[in-house]
Amino acid sequence: MSSTLPVFSLTRATAAAFACLAAPALAGTSEDAQLWANATLMGSLKGRLSYFAEIQGRMGDDAGRLHQLLLRPAIGWKFSDALTVYGGYAHIMLPGRHGQDRNEERLFTQISWTLGNIAGGTLSSRTRLEHRRLSNGGDTGWRAREMIRYVHPVAGPKAPRALVWSEPFVALNDTDWGARGGFDQIRTFAGVELPLAGRSTIELGYLNQLINDPGGRKRMNHVASVTLFARP
Repeated sequence: MSSTLPVFSLTRATAAAFACLAAPALAGTSEDAQLWANATLMGSLKGRLSYFAEIQGRMGDDAGRLHQLLLRPAIGWKFSDALTVYGGYAHIMLPGRHGQDRNEERLFTQISWTLGNIAGGTLSSRTRLEHRRLSNGGDTGWRAREMIRYVHPVAGPKAPRALVWSEPFVALNDTDWGARGGFDQIRTFAGVELPLAGRSTIELGYLNQLINDPGGRKRMNHVASVTLFARP
């Protein structure tokens, strides 16, 4: 581990504890410490018309190299205070280790809704269906993903809030660029949501990403995750 990355010492310790519990199922799994930084602008355009625009960088190889740069805008319609449906596009740049760069073009439909209040906190859901094409293949991949998110106040309205979420991904078909139908990956997050000015927030915490690669290989990424939601 490079001495220039002390931020990952706590992440590694947490990851080690998790790995010990899951050791029988994760034998032979390759692991990496990563840093994901995300900024999302979201709000309303006019009436019920909504939008979000997201940029995210993902640093891997002990956060020493850019693995992905993601740009993702979307337009939505707010059916109620609890339900918004979006349609959007994502462009993902995938720099290669030795100049073999790839790009992914992705169309998606998203349903975001608030499910209700449970035990003093708020439970919400985000469902996405993705249409994926990569530059190193000719097939179209379809993938479904479902996030369940729970946030719970710790003290007053301006105090930090406890936040957990989990999001499994399922590939719906095989492709010539590597996707295989079935379980694709699962992301699990634990951290805090910090209120900022107005309705803006920032989320800080640990993200565990378990990926099911072709051939039965598995990868686990231990991610220090920082996400800014700017809501003008």
